[in-house]
Amino acid sequence: MTKPSILTVILNYRTPDLTVRAAEAAVREMRGLGGEVVIVDNASGDGSFDVIRNKAESEGWTQDGFLRVVQSPENGGFGAGNNIGMRLGMSSGAVPDFFYILNSDAWPDPGAVDRLLDVMKDEPRAGLVGSYIKGTDDAPHCTVFRFPSASGEFEGAARTGLITKLFKSSVVPMEIPMQTTQVDWVAGASVLMRREMLDEIGLFDETFFLYYEETELCRRAARAGWQTFYVPASEVAHVGSASTAMKDWARTPRYWFESRFYYFTKVHGRAYAIWATLARLAGCGIYGLRRMLTGKPQRDPPGFARDLLSHFLAAMVSRGPSRRDVSLARPMTEDSK
Repeated sequence: MTKPSILTVILNYRTPDLTVRAAEAAVREMRGLGGEVVIVDNASGDGSFDVIRNKAESEGWTQDGFLRVVQSPENGGFGAGNNIGMRLGMSSGAVPDFFYILNSDAWPDPGAVDRLLDVMKDEPRAGLVGSYIKGTDDAPHCTVFRFPSASGEFEGAARTGLITKLFKSSVVPMEIPMQTTQVDWVAGASVLMRREMLDEIGLFDETFFLYYEETELCRRAARAGWQTFYVPASEVAHVGSASTAMKDWARTPRYWFESRFYYFTKVHGRAYAIWATLARLAGCGIYGLRRMLTGKPQRDPPGFARDLLSHFLAAMVSRGPSRRDVSLARPMTEDSK
């Protein structure tokens, strides 16, 4: 039986040392599975491309096209950068059977990708299969979720036990399953995707700069009859937010609000996006009142509710972002080869 072909795509943005470590793990996994690796530097502008390419060449990874390092002509965000790598295909020009998306700050344990592949073989309608993500301290990271909804926005912002009980089925973060489980969506730190599915539904929507792109892709897959699975036996260590510095946000960046509102608008329509935003603002109001009365800690970045309202009002008079091509067939530009 012919081995399925796998192309690993690692997107770098100003994290060359972490990317090299991720590449080392990916090289180990792909050597065993007969796959290849593409590293896309997302227009870092800090010398990352040369650092990664020189390391890859010195290690012999680039021989026979096993690992390629390419540069994006612009930083189009997470989805656009990964799409560049996927559109490259295998070094022979063939289209792979599977794409493995690996964050630059993530390192799969030995056999992690093979365990994702096992689920793909067992589940013919599995379109996306995600790993168990743990911190470098082995603490589990929640990367398995329900699809966002207006009620989930309200519950998540209110952070109140009674409300959580009332909207239990809408809570977006799920309890981490102990066995392989079909779920709504998984985070994109370590996920294997079936090329047949992407041929049908397209790649990441490049309208998203960062955040919600994997949520929308899983939603699009589900609507086309494809399934998403979470595989706890596939373990991957992850630093988390290395490129975005999310843990240290002084304010929530504009692109997060834009991605959120675009997601709800694309999936449910503009009226629902408005309703979901009002629900979140109401939840923020409830938690804000609890903070005033009981001294609850601040959980959102400073000024979050005010920034959300400001973006919401601006969105009401905006025509919204322009949709970008998500087809697998769109070629790379000459500058990015």
